Amino acid sequence: MLTWVYAGMLAWSMAAPASLVPATSPMPRPEQIMFVPTELRAKLQQQVISPIGSKTSRLQRLVNFMLGQNPGLGIQYAADATSTVAQVYQTRKANCLTFTLLTVALAREAGMRAYGQGIDEVLAWREEDSTIYRINHISAGVAIGETHFTVNFARDSAIARGPPKPIPDRQMLALYYNNRAADLMLSASPAAAVPYMKVSLQLDPGYANSWSNTGVLRLHQGDARAAERDYLKALTLDPNNADALFNLVTLYQNKDDEARRAIFERRLEKVKEKDPYYQFLLALRDERQRDYALAVEHYKHAIHMYHDEPRFYFGLARVYEQLGNRRRARRALHRANALAQERATDQHRAAPERSQL
Repeated sequence: MLTWVYAGMLAWSMAAPASLVPATSPMPRPEQIMFVPTELRAKLQQQVISPIGSKTSRLQRLVNFMLGQNPGLGIQYAADATSTVAQVYQTRKANCLTFTLLTVALAREAGMRAYGQGIDEVLAWREEDSTIYRINHISAGVAIGETHFTVNFARDSAIARGPPKPIPDRQMLALYYNNRAADLMLSASPAAAVPYMKVSLQLDPGYANSWSNTGVLRLHQGDARAAERDYLKALTLDPNNADALFNLVTLYQNKDDEARRAIFERRLEKVKEKDPYYQFLLALRDERQRDYALAVEHYKHAIHMYHDEPRFYFGLARVYEQLGNRRRARRALHRANALAQERATDQHRAAPERSQL
């Protein structure tokens, strides 16, 4: 979803990168997002439901049906494929959010208890038009008896400080509208994104990130006062919401409101000291400002808190190179490449919550 402004950057927090769906596509109603087309339902019946076996074997057949090639669907990962279930059936492409919607819808059709699961702490991100997009991870959970399985479709980009948490359908659908709002803000206009963001808030009004994201959208529309209200609303829901704090610091900095900037900067400092992702974003900011020595410190701080993320080491290698320290740059680059190679072997995963399928 959307969040953050800092030193000319905005950041939008989302469940996956924005969508390939054309900007001119009509906005679907919530009940249409997980609707299973008749043809897909027939294939599911034939390949997953009708064969005899345990419920666990049915879940495995479902995973094989979605990921396997003919006669399966052969779903392929595409970071920018935020779609409805009907659309992913047509395109055979999905990101983590779309695949979760598909999995939950088909598992329920197959008589299983399925739900979405969220992981907030992530490292997946991209930058476009001075906006940093932070990507929250989502997966599907399926309960069979007392065992809870996870069906996870994405590169291993999430920092998991705890197990994934079940989320209600309304929140899962709200993430869909949020992602489409992000896409439309870039590909069309902020005005085109507003209806999607409104539905996202209607579906999940208690989610702080949605309010912070709405504030970013308002700022893109040139309404700084409304953006401020939305950021503050996010903080009433979650006083330690890093995204809203980050955005308010930048908002007050750009308005030369030093008193308020200092208040929220202090609150932000307490949060970011414990968050490797924040250290990462601060290091990116330092790079943009060519403060490479400070960038080194932020990258090293991020690595200290989470040492298995290749992007931290790639960044550290870049700034060491800028500082002329080629020996340390080579060492950081070697570690980054090793971690990236490990990560490359894990493109799709289907897993029970406590052990992999």
